[in-house]
Amino acid sequence: MSELLANLPLFPLGTVLFPGGLLPLKIFEARYIDMVRACLRDEKPFGVCLLQSGSEVAQPGGAAVPEAVGCLAEILSCDVEQFGLMLIRTRGIQRFRLAEWYAQEDGLLLGHAMRIADDKPVADGQHLAQLAACAEVLERIINTFADRDPENLPFLEPFDLTDAAWVSNRLGEILPIPVRARQKLMEIEDAAARLDIVHHYMLQHEML
Repeated sequence: MSELLANLPLFPLGTVLFPGGLLPLKIFEARYIDMVRACLRDEKPFGVCLLQSGSEVAQPGGAAVPEAVGCLAEILSCDVEQFGLMLIRTRGIQRFRLAEWYAQEDGLLLGHAMRIADDKPVADGQHLAQLAACAEVLERIINTFADRDPENLPFLEPFDLTDAAWVSNRLGEILPIPVRARQKLMEIEDAAARLDIVHHYMLQHEML
C-alpha cells in the first residue's frame, strides 16, 4: 500500500531529481532556509518537483506550479557559508505523485502525495543485454569524471552498475535531452521501459 505524504514541503526547480541522484543546492530564500531547518530537525525529506510554470525565485504575482510527479530529497549535509546562505547536498530517495498542493503565507508550497513504488529488477535476456551495454558506457563516464575531479563526482556511491534502475536513472540525469523529456523519463514506473528508452537513444546517437 502506498504511504500518504501529508503536508510535504515542496521545492520546485528547473531541474529533475531521480531516485539515487545527487542534487547540491544553494538555499538563500527565507522560506527554504526555514524548510531545510525543519527537515534537519525532524529528520524528514522534502519534495523536489520540476517547475511546470513560474520561477525558482519568488516573483510578485508569479506563483510556481510544480509537476505532479517529483522525488523525495534527503539532506546529506548542510553548510552555512555566510549569513543567509546554506549549501546543502541532497540525495533522491523515492518518487511521489502529488494529489494536491497549496501555498503557505510565506510562499512555501506544501503537498499531499503518494509514494510511487520502487522499480523492479530486470530479469529477461533482452533487458539484461541492454543493461550490460549501458552500464559499460556509464562506467567509462564515471571513470572520466573520477580522473578529472575525484572530489566532485556527479554521482553518489555505491555505484550499482548491475541494477537497471540505477543505471537508467544515472544516464537519464546526464544524457543531453530537454528537461521535459528528462521529467517524462523519471516518471516511468518501470526500469525495463526506462532502460529501453535510454538504450534506444544511445544507439541512435552512436553512444553504444
